[in-house]
Amino acid sequence: MSTIYDVANVKGFIRMCNDGWLQGWHERNGGNLTYRMTEEDVAACRPFFDETPCEWVNMGVQADNLAGEYFITTGSGKFFRNVEPDPIHSIGIVEINDKGDSWRIVWGLADGAKPTSEFPSHFMNHSVRKAATNGANRVIYHCHATNVIALTYILPLTDRDFTRALWQSATECPVVFPEGVGVCPWMVPGGADIAMATSELMKKYQAAIWAQHGLFASGPDFDITFGLAHTIEKSAEIYVKVLSMGGGLIRQTITDDDLRAIAHDFGVQLNEEFLD
Repeated sequence: MSTIYDVANVKGFIRMCNDGWLQGWHERNGGNLTYRMTEEDVAACRPFFDETPCEWVNMGVQADNLAGEYFITTGSGKFFRNVEPDPIHSIGIVEINDKGDSWRIVWGLADGAKPTSEFPSHFMNHSVRKAATNGANRVIYHCHATNVIALTYILPLTDRDFTRALWQSATECPVVFPEGVGVCPWMVPGGADIAMATSELMKKYQAAIWAQHGLFASGPDFDITFGLAHTIEKSAEIYVKVLSMGGGLIRQTITDDDLRAIAHDFGVQLNEEFLD
């Protein structure tokens, strides 16, 4: 007999949570993941929805282009390490109302659990990325990527400084995120202010860095989104090691002309604002 866990994108959601846990990016209840479901996903999951949905809960933010959508989401206060062994208590499916300003739980998040406290941030960024990608973007992922966080203590908190450091630390980076990355100064997590600030960055970028907090990444599916976060964190790790080994001195790196050559050969358009 089939279960909701046999639905491909429910299975993929659970796997991505476990992948992030294994990377060490989700201490305790840190981090969160949301996925905007397709019509096929909803149809496959609907037989398992609760007979009586929960009450509508206003989010404090609103997006017309997400009215009526369904999302899989991690739960507030839930641990990524528990998603795989106990998904019904750790994740859930929420429906958005026809005004695009409220959610209600239709499956999972059992025994009174709620969607992640960062859901307003995810929601507004889903709205922005849906518009920016003509509907292709479906995944928003927030993790506490160790080396990315470390760099927010030493690099200037500008899109240009972080982008250049990451591009020059690993050859694949200009191909994976040719537009660069955005940087958000430290803000209290979980509220409308950080949601709006991040959504402004995500109009231009696939990923944004939250100072002293972590990484916010987006993509069309779980593989690409996790791969983006993994690439950014790996590049940050290399940069941290280079600074540590060289006492802050970098003797050689990938030059701007080298970056342009990579872009030319791989057919991507680099953000020239970040090149000299």
